[in-house]
Amino acid sequence: MSQPRSLQLSRRGMLAAGGALGLTAVLAACGSEKKDGEKKDGAAKAGPWSFKDDRGKTAEREATPKNIVAFTGVAAALFDYGIECKGVFGPTKTKDGKADVQAGDMDVSKLTVIGNEWGRFNIEKYAGLAPDVLISTMFDAKGTLWYVPEESSDKILKLAPSVGISVYDRQMTQPLQRILALAESLGADVRSDKVVKAKKRFEDASERLRKVAKAHKDIKVLVGSASQDLFYVSGSNLSADLEYFKALGVNIIEPPEKAKKESGGWFENLSWENVDQYDADLIMMDNRTSALQPAVLDESKPTWRKLPAVKAGQVIPRVTEPIFSYAKCAPILEDLADAIEKAKKLKKSA
Repeated sequence: MSQPRSLQLSRRGMLAAGGALGLTAVLAACGSEKKDGEKKDGAAKAGPWSFKDDRGKTAEREATPKNIVAFTGVAAALFDYGIECKGVFGPTKTKDGKADVQAGDMDVSKLTVIGNEWGRFNIEKYAGLAPDVLISTMFDAKGTLWYVPEESSDKILKLAPSVGISVYDRQMTQPLQRILALAESLGADVRSDKVVKAKKRFEDASERLRKVAKAHKDIKVLVGSASQDLFYVSGSNLSADLEYFKALGVNIIEPPEKAKKESGGWFENLSWENVDQYDADLIMMDNRTSALQPAVLDESKPTWRKLPAVKAGQVIPRVTEPIFSYAKCAPILEDLADAIEKAKKLKKSA
């Protein structure tokens, strides 16, 4: 989608309508706990594979999946654990063919992209991969698989078992744990030095952010996203990253619940004339390619340029859809801690 936060508006509309996921009920069976005979070192076992997802449904195969197709961000997280996907869907390549921010360290030139934009999912190409499993995130409690078009979900979900990992209304640590467990079930060595060090780095970054937030309680952080017509101010609830920042003590500006009602509780819509409604010392801006970036706003939106935080150069990216591996989430916390620590308390807007 071309509008940055219209992507999220569409997401909310989609979620409000619910998901046609009844076909995955046939996958319901046992949980993801290790069974007798399953290897405990994270290596892929030769026998049957199963994983109980966050919908409470269990995906099963006769052997550990090899032909994995996943939402780009999930594929990028699995890649960090040594699990490579055969196909991906979701923002993968930018218009100039480079890797989208959600593609992480994957070599996008080697990926089969089923659909690069919202609403695009090539079912024939997907079927041609002979998928063993389809994996995506979920942004609601109904089990709607992110970037799987609802209008064709029946056809898509008939072709392979699916796994949904919830990133809705929970802290960042929960999807991190779930993706790690999924990676282990797929054969990742989660006890490797690389993974252990990444997890330790994340834990250290969390503790540092907690200390920095406590020492700089007066620094108000506004979380925003921009489209041509509107500026969106996110509240800390529902989003896994913001809920975690809040829990660590970050002073996030909270729009009133009434103002967030239109978006299902996620964010407040502001016209560009009212973009100065909140006094922020630090602004975090949606880094997705679907959102207008600060450099564009500097040139096109006079009211943006007048914001105290913008004038002070206290604007940083927000990784709005984190890649849920410890290696990718640790820097998010480190960068935020750095920004809060360096930020100066600003005077209120006139």
